[in-house]
Amino acid sequence: MDYPSWAPFYQRIQAEYGFRMEAEELAADRLLALLPPSAREDPLGRITARLRGRDAVVVGLAPRAGAPPIWKLPATAPGPALVAADGAVERCLEAGLVPEVVVTDLDGPVPAEVTANSRGALAVLHAHGDNVDALERWVPEFDGELAGSWAGPPEPGLIDVGGFTDGDRGAFLAAHVGARRVLLWGFQFDQTEELEPLAHLQKVRKLHWASEALALLARGPVPILRWRPDGTIVPYETGPSTQ
Repeated sequence: MDYPSWAPFYQRIQAEYGFRMEAEELAADRLLALLPPSAREDPLGRITARLRGRDAVVVGLAPRAGAPPIWKLPATAPGPALVAADGAVERCLEAGLVPEVVVTDLDGPVPAEVTANSRGALAVLHAHGDNVDALERWVPEFDGELAGSWAGPPEPGLIDVGGFTDGDRGAFLAAHVGARRVLLWGFQFDQTEELEPLAHLQKVRKLHWASEALALLARGPVPILRWRPDGTIVPYETGPSTQ
């Protein structure tokens, strides 16, 4: 999905949360300043080289999901590529799996993301209005291949092809660069690992928007599929779901 198609949907999110573009722009400027020159060069082209024509398994952080059993997928050439969202990176590494791409706004177990990046994962670091401190703290720690993203119009060195949370942003990215299929593993929209009730409700609210964003993506040309814990792979619903 291109930015003009995505922007009206994101404007609804901005209106609900009161996100200010001035804060987004400041964060984006800081991310650009922190990224090495190589990270600002052709980010979409470099991501495309890793994902085009492959099954992209986008790994989320649903409770008890664990890492995806990729050995159960039918053999294809080229093989499947993992796109891990934030906290799911740690689960992948614990299972001996290094993602091709990591998508993160740096609010999870960032040391695991730094480790995956050092082992060959391309890390897409996302700037938004309230994570400037995290950008300052963590961007210099990444020594592997990087790209930057933000929640505004694409500009030299920063991408935005759609998505709100790390998980759905990973799915939008995989579809945009030409993945053969996008398989969603570990996506649950009514359960979280948050123990504090208010934090749980806030997370579910975000996951509701993520589910709607994925429904929008599923209306496009790239198949968006749900890979369920029981092993079944089914089309993603074109309306919100909590299955």
